[in-house]
Amino acid sequence: MIQFETEVRDIIQRTPNVKSFRFKLNKDVDFKPGQFFFVSIKIGGKEQTKHFSFSNSPTEKGYVEFTKRITESEFSKALEGLKVGDWAQLKMPYGSFTFTGEYEKIAFLSGGIGITPIRSICKFVADKRIPSDIILLYGNNKEEDIIFREDLDGISRSNKNIRIVYTLTQPLRAGAGLTSEDIDRKKWPGRVGLIDDKVIKEEVGDYKERVFYICGPPGMVSSLTGILKNKLGLPEGKIKAENFTGY
Repeated sequence: MIQFETEVRDIIQRTPNVKSFRFKLNKDVDFKPGQFFFVSIKIGGKEQTKHFSFSNSPTEKGYVEFTKRITESEFSKALEGLKVGDWAQLKMPYGSFTFTGEYEKIAFLSGGIGITPIRSICKFVADKRIPSDIILLYGNNKEEDIIFREDLDGISRSNKNIRIVYTLTQPLRAGAGLTSEDIDRKKWPGRVGLIDDKVIKEEVGDYKERVFYICGPPGMVSSLTGILKNKLGLPEGKIKAENFTGY
């Protein structure tokens, strides 16, 4: 474990309500893709600390990055007020939700901001040319909510063993036409609906041969863990999970 002071290097708008925060590194730090770190910033003159997954890969040098949905919480509002050059203290690395090529076949099930450690892992796999076969099922309410879409598409193009399936989960409504919250099927030809056993069977035909990584809101993680165990018959040893709570 290492701890050091640093400053904000870049702030990147990923979607209308999600930002990435990058912090300077004066020398390389050793972490595994999928791990997390603690970030301390000053709020009202006092230090406050939260933990976040790395959303960059160890192959991306000179900075570490986390990515967060901006909410109404005190910490989130403080992040919203950060500027390039602002002080921060980092402590790292932690966590075992990692992958560096241990398995021949894996599948990721993710929703929303839960994509951050998975983006780190997929980028690492692509950069290191790890030959593992990877399928990512990634759900979001709307197309504009898909975090890292350009990155993920680029990663998939650069490594033929990584396949990404997006699904939009905002429900389709029958009846009197589209509202602002409906999915327009003329504009979105991809999958719609929640990730469930039917979707997993259709998109991950060899699911019994894979290790599953699940990352997203606690309710989603619990539901998908139950589906994998109870409906698809996977043993607990083939399921790795990480909960993402908001603050």
